[in-house]
Amino acid sequence: MTETKKQLRVIAPAFVAPGPSGVAIRDRLKRLAPEDEKVLRLVGAYLGTLASRDLRARCVDALEHSTDTWAARKRDLTALSSSRWAGSITKRTHDQWALARRGQLAHVGSLEAGIRTIAHRLSLPVGEKGTKGGPGGYRTAHEWFHKARRLHVLKDRLNQVRNDREAGVVHVVRGGKRLLNTRHHLRAAELTEAQWRERWEAERWFLQADGESGKRFGNETIRITPEGEVSIKLPAPLAEHANARHGRYVLASKVRFPHRGAEWADRVEANRAVAYRIHLDVERGRWYLTASWSCPVTKTIPIQSALAGGVIGVDTNADHLAAWRLDGHGNPIGQPRRFSYDLSGSADHRDAQVRHALSRLLNWTKTCGVKAIAVEDLDFQAEKTREKHGRKRRFRQLISGMPTGKLRTRLTSMADATGIAIIGVDPAYTSKWGAQHWQRPLTSKNRTTTRHDAASIAIGRRAQGHPIRRRTAPPRIHQSDGCGHRTVQAGPRAPGREETRRPVADRGQEPHARTGTKQGKRATSTSKTGRDARSARQWVQDSLLLTD
Repeated sequence: MTETKKQLRVIAPAFVAPGPSGVAIRDRLKRLAPEDEKVLRLVGAYLGTLASRDLRARCVDALEHSTDTWAARKRDLTALSSSRWAGSITKRTHDQWALARRGQLAHVGSLEAGIRTIAHRLSLPVGEKGTKGGPGGYRTAHEWFHKARRLHVLKDRLNQVRNDREAGVVHVVRGGKRLLNTRHHLRAAELTEAQWRERWEAERWFLQADGESGKRFGNETIRITPEGEVSIKLPAPLAEHANARHGRYVLASKVRFPHRGAEWADRVEANRAVAYRIHLDVERGRWYLTASWSCPVTKTIPIQSALAGGVIGVDTNADHLAAWRLDGHGNPIGQPRRFSYDLSGSADHRDAQVRHALSRLLNWTKTCGVKAIAVEDLDFQAEKTREKHGRKRRFRQLISGMPTGKLRTRLTSMADATGIAIIGVDPAYTSKWGAQHWQRPLTSKNRTTTRHDAASIAIGRRAQGHPIRRRTAPPRIHQSDGCGHRTVQAGPRAPGREETRRPVADRGQEPHARTGTKQGKRATSTSKTGRDARSARQWVQDSLLLTD
């Protein structure tokens, strides 16, 4: 019985990724006076308390929320702070609640996928091997027993999450769930209770205000002049700490944004909306101010225009980016490049490593004169679960460590400022087919082509619309003359050239020398006299046989 071949999935077409929809820049608040830090801590703690109360009220409303309840909450907050602070707090509350609902829906999908996988494997006999279309049974009865118990646990969790979603119940932690759990593992985190408490309180502060177009410098709550002077509108209970008119407090520190500073100054001078956030980095003991604003999405150029000068194919891996330049015909040019990064350590360190690798990639792209970078449209949300890969813990950790989402967002944002288009391609079979068709032909004594380098070529060719395969071989009968390998061919004007060739035995007596060409060596040894006699003869084409 012949085995049926696995059907390949449909390859999605390549597309040009749209540009970023917003901008965020940051600067450090240097040389703050002790009174400045005191006021910032008081305002952040007070508004943080109001934000916690408002979030609790929003969670109590659940699915019964309406514009009337929103207006009532905002009126209560306005009496305790100001109308603009109340608007910022309620907007932040609704964003948190909506984010929790989206995460809840994703959690339901993850649990359902895990239950389907485990139930399928439990239904198979122990030790049955899997196929390309799905996994097999569990290896041992011990593993089968523990997976059966896990199936009941996942079903209980799914029922609980579904009930919460139907009732509109969400679980939100102001300050972060990870930092909250760190309280129970202070020794492993190398923190004291006082150090953890300081971080916890700083994360729960609220010091951010949305912008408003048409108002002075684009924000009335946290105002920054084009010269960099920062002033804050104090809440009503803290108005006694004001050092300027209209209940405002002016900081001694001035800010200047090295990155996109001119763009920010243009918005401020035109009184366009700019949102600000002040936060404390407890570990470093530094205060930072972040400015952000929305911008119209950059209109994407046609993919043919972006690929006119070639493309840079990039393969994303756990510790490096493998890149290779391709010309307009899909042929690799020059040597492959590798941009390494280290994703160990803190989140700031990982983010800096990713930005540094992308900066080097973009600089090399500009040096080559290429206007497009092709990357895979990766999404490992459904590929890194323990139910899918089972005991392959290292493989799951490898997939989880790949910064696909952060890298895609960073690359799109950074490339938008340089005029380089980012083309997303379907990641199906790129590593497999790239290694099959490109790794060995491009490996030489002086160059070792890795599987990742070959995958970058496959990604670039798919973005250009070329097949990954190097060339399409002609049909088998066209690889020869249909009756054997071609040995001697008559000229285009020789009479009878379209007739049937004579038997090999008769052709063996004919001379093989051609006028004006050098005679090649024969496989069998012949006498010099015989060679001279045959070389003296010339090729004579047989005349056509004419009959009445």
